[in-house]
Amino acid sequence: MNLRAFLSTDSPGLPGLPVALGLWADEAPHPSPIHRIRLRQVAAMWPFAVGAQLLASVVVVCIAIALGERRLTTGAGIDAFLLAAMSLGIAITAGRGMAQRFAPHLRNRALLLLSIGVAVPLLSLLWIATAMPAGAMRLAGFIAVAGAMSITAAALHSVRPATLGLGLGLAAAVGIETAELLPTGVAILFVLCLVVSTVRMARLDAHGDRRRAEEIDEGRLASKMVAEFEGQGTGWFWEADRNGRITYLSAKVSRELVAHGCAPIGRLLTDLFRMDSATPGTERTLGFHISSRTSFSDYSVCAADDPAAERWWSISGRPVIDELGRFEGFIGSGTDLTERRRSEAEITRLALFDGLTGLANRQRMRLSLDKTLQHQAGPARPAALFLMDLDRFKAVNDTLGHQAGDALLKQVAQRIERSVGAAGLVGRIGGDEFQVLLPGTDSRETLSALARELIAALSQPYFIAGSSISIGCSVGIALSPQHGEQAEELIRNADLALYAAKGDGRGVHRFYSDEMLAGAQSRKQLEDDIRTALSEGAFHLVYQPVVSTADTRIVGYEALLRWDHPTRGAVSPAEFVPVAEECGLIEALGTWVMRTAAAEAGRWPDHIRVAVNVSPIQFANPTLPALVTSAIASAGLAPDRLELEITEGVFLDESYSSDQMFKALKTIGVRLALDDFGTGYSSLGYLRNAPFDKIKIDQSFVRGAAQPGNRNAAIIKAIVTLADTLGMETTAEGVEVQDEIDLVRSLGCSHIQGYVYGRGVRADEVMRQLSGARPVVASGHKVSRSPRTKMLRTARIAIGSYHGDVRIRDISATGAMIDGVVLGSDAIGADVRIELLEDRMFAARIAWARDGKVGLQFAERFNLDHLNQSLIARNSRRNG
Repeated sequence: MNLRAFLSTDSPGLPGLPVALGLWADEAPHPSPIHRIRLRQVAAMWPFAVGAQLLASVVVVCIAIALGERRLTTGAGIDAFLLAAMSLGIAITAGRGMAQRFAPHLRNRALLLLSIGVAVPLLSLLWIATAMPAGAMRLAGFIAVAGAMSITAAALHSVRPATLGLGLGLAAAVGIETAELLPTGVAILFVLCLVVSTVRMARLDAHGDRRRAEEIDEGRLASKMVAEFEGQGTGWFWEADRNGRITYLSAKVSRELVAHGCAPIGRLLTDLFRMDSATPGTERTLGFHISSRTSFSDYSVCAADDPAAERWWSISGRPVIDELGRFEGFIGSGTDLTERRRSEAEITRLALFDGLTGLANRQRMRLSLDKTLQHQAGPARPAALFLMDLDRFKAVNDTLGHQAGDALLKQVAQRIERSVGAAGLVGRIGGDEFQVLLPGTDSRETLSALARELIAALSQPYFIAGSSISIGCSVGIALSPQHGEQAEELIRNADLALYAAKGDGRGVHRFYSDEMLAGAQSRKQLEDDIRTALSEGAFHLVYQPVVSTADTRIVGYEALLRWDHPTRGAVSPAEFVPVAEECGLIEALGTWVMRTAAAEAGRWPDHIRVAVNVSPIQFANPTLPALVTSAIASAGLAPDRLELEITEGVFLDESYSSDQMFKALKTIGVRLALDDFGTGYSSLGYLRNAPFDKIKIDQSFVRGAAQPGNRNAAIIKAIVTLADTLGMETTAEGVEVQDEIDLVRSLGCSHIQGYVYGRGVRADEVMRQLSGARPVVASGHKVSRSPRTKMLRTARIAIGSYHGDVRIRDISATGAMIDGVVLGSDAIGADVRIELLEDRMFAARIAWARDGKVGLQFAERFNLDHLNQSLIARNSRRNG
């Protein structure tokens, strides 16, 4: 096996040896980067080797000339010539290998052959030096030749084939020069050792070459990826020296800093960036980490010279420690936070602000309220919470559409903000409900003035889509700490105050009082009791007679719902019917009333009618005609004997469905009566379209009509005339005094209903009343008392040290009846003060107290016109 075959053998003992030695590279069209590096190393070192060889030749030649031995001089000259020629060849080969891209195998073979050739003259020079006479000359020649051989071997060391070739050349030269077996054998032995060591070193070189090649490839890939990451992504990198001065910074961040007049390279990291105030710590945090040489991460920073802070980054860094544990500086990375901060700001805006009006939303109002109510050591800070609800807003949505409703809400928000100004925070908590938080004040006078200003501002007309729109506003007010120190409690109490404001006619403001909470709790308990009573059949009906004015005979009855509570006693329908409407039980109650009244009327004489009240909620239910049909069919009642009393509330939402309901009911054959005429919200236009058979004149027009100078008689006459013209009957409700009978009869009313002819009675008593054919007899007062005005409004009252709110049920010039306060008989004669006009107290005394109601006698005669003027002014503010 020749040398090439041996070196090319892929044996287990020498895996990859040709590649390791780099001898034959015919398979590779181009040299590897490592191989080119080694050839450059040979080229770089070879001038020194050539110089050493020439120096050794000159020294040996000079010594030989000095010794005067021609044989030595001739041999040294020939060796010097050969050595110079071969060294020059190797130098040319190495130089061309560095400058040009020869085929690798040509370079390797040339180096191998030339290194073998160099060894022969070097060994010849060494032989000549050893052949010299012993002495300093011989030693100097030996040292010169040995030094040249050492420098030549060091120069060829980078390329293993050349090193091996030099060894083979020396061994061959020994055999040629000595022609003796022993020196030749020793030389061959050392050559074999050189081969073994060269192979092992070649393996180490091959492993190192692969590792370095992998590192180069990985470094090149890493550099490519880093460049791509820096150029296309949001990330960037930085490096600083031991003093914290920037030595490297990604180009895109560097450009941002340069744009703000700050060249980053060589500047301190703490001079380039300033931290976000929202980041925990202080702006010295970066400086602390740099000085303490500790890691940090995810600090939000912006350019120190950017006052607007338009660009934000997140920066992280760690100290760099070398193999000896010495601190070398910092290295770190960062990401662009600008878009994320903008997105977070938008998310925050959406989370804390109302998208339609731009006001604070429910969440932000709650957070602000919680923060306002939190207090450290010391007295609690006062605050006020307004809860506002728009009146008649639903009608805008229903008539003009939700787009107009949204535009209206925007204008409402602007008006509230203008009125409140910097005094508080305004928010929209949903629909047409708004909140105003006013920290630092609990003055009722100041808050009342602001509430009136808000109501007046919101009641002014709005112009939207070419239409003029008028709405109103009710306001409930709760104060902290008087009405609660926790957010939930304050919101609940403000809501109760708003409920009271709506109950007092809307367009007003009310402060929370403890009685409101008691009333709410009572309503909740009442709701539960209604459910129980409905399931247990605890309700019953009574029937109040309707008398003809022509012959004073009963022509019908109105079915009235009654409830005897096991603990409360008799509960007025005015108390439980509104609760039933709020909690959704009114339809179940109405169904029971309809079926029960029809069944009991089925046993009456055929000419006696029964009237049943229908709530607006029932009227809006499409199943009402089916219910009426089922009730009269089950009772065997003629349709015209059932009269459905409908209030003007059904006309608040005039629509096609209302017209269809009227037609469906008239198709059945039942009679329709318009109840409480004159007290509703609609115009007379509905009388033109709705097929009513009767108009019931509200009792507010009947009471006091017989008093001299009272205008109610004229109103009754006008209503009767209108009804006669439309072919409708009329019933005067609430007739309680006998002199009113003659009046309404003279005015042309066809029927009378009221206590003057009896209260409501059970069904068995109705049968006894109808058993005789005689006219009914009037009872009660013969002459009308001082006119009284029925109302239901809240007023403040002061009885000694007690201060609270009560409800005024009716009022006259000399007194009023109130409820909402429980007093014993010992309170009769006590002095009180009551709010009859807004924010004005009047003196009175307690005249009587029974069944939860109290009669007051005014200290001075009260002019009811003032009350009417107050109501007119309030309605004007509400309606704009």
